[in-house]
Amino acid sequence: MQPTSWSEALDVTVAAFARARERKPESSFGMFSCSKTTNELNYAVQKFVRSVIGSNNIDSCNRT
Repeated sequence: MQPTSWSEALDVTVAAFARARERKPESSFGMFSCSKTTNELNYAVQKFVRSVIGSNNIDSCNRT
């Protein structure tokens, strides 16, 4: 581990997400949401995963 800037950290994250999307978007990425957050935030995150990442792998602890 080494210190880095936010800009560099975000660039690395974006590149990793792009590589995962290129390989197999439907199974290379997933999201788990929490029931303690707002409905609005859960909606925004699932919308991001479905439309930007291209995955339907979304789960939540709301169902337990």
